[in-house]
Amino acid sequence: MLISVIVTYIPLTLAIIFHEIAHAYVAYWCGDNTSQLQQRLSLNPLKHIDIVGTFLVPTMFLLAHTGFIFGWAKPIAIDYKKLHNTQRDIIWVSSAGILANLGIAIISALLLKLAIFIPNPLINGITRLFLLNMVIYNVLLAVFNAFPFPPLDGSKILLGWSKNPKIWKFLNSYREGIFFIIFIAFILPIIASYFGYFFHPFGTYLIKTSQIIIDWFI
Repeated sequence: MLISVIVTYIPLTLAIIFHEIAHAYVAYWCGDNTSQLQQRLSLNPLKHIDIVGTFLVPTMFLLAHTGFIFGWAKPIAIDYKKLHNTQRDIIWVSSAGILANLGIAIISALLLKLAIFIPNPLINGITRLFLLNMVIYNVLLAVFNAFPFPPLDGSKILLGWSKNPKIWKFLNSYREGIFFIIFIAFILPIIASYFGYFFHPFGTYLIKTSQIIIDWFI
């Protein structure tokens, strides 16, 4: 159980927390001090933990031995009106988490190549599995958030520059967006399988794209 926590839970937690930290710092550099006022402008992981998303849900996945783990950190609040240049800076702020995850994945991949020189077989195995999961979870999180549909970052990267009220109504449709993602990720594949078809567009996008990036890094 302890090894599972080290090689699985910690990489996921680091990936989701540093994703939010990146949003906070870039928003601050671009003029929005909301994260500073909420004491989220910190590298302290405890400032970004969500009890349900960072503890309860990942623990349930671990105890269930699903072979997969999922979770989230406390979202960073951003006041786009405070940004120096809204149309430009919103793209930087939205890209920050994705770029941070990809950067961490690259560093982890480089360290993974060096880890083969660790002489102790047990430490070698744990370290390499930890770093491999650091690559996998950070790439998965980056690809997931790059999906261009609200409330994910990809939607604002793609359309955040626009001043069109209709586009911003779409970008702010968080509740509808979450339902749509749940529908295409979980409900639609179940319906398709009921009729004897394999149709998993979101899963295919997530896995195939992540696999290409992971193979390139490793």
